[in-house]
Amino acid sequence: LCVPAVPVLFKQALENTDTEEGKSVSLRCELTKADAAVVWKKGEATLQASAKYEMKQKGTVAELVIHNAEPEDA
Repeated sequence: LCVPAVPVLFKQALENTDTEEGKSVSLRCELTKADAAVVWKKGEATLQASAKYEMKQKGTVAELVIHNAEPEDA
């Protein structure tokens, strides 16, 4: 018996967030499945964890923290 995997959907999608230049900003989304693999992208580029980008995930909530925000991060 082959049971198709249930797709992971957004329960709560990302919302536009404003911040001041040089500050940190946090972007969060909630998924329908806990600990689903999340890939953060800016355009076509996949973001990697670094001093600038911090990725967190707990249960169904995925979060991207952008440190030292700049206009180019829009």
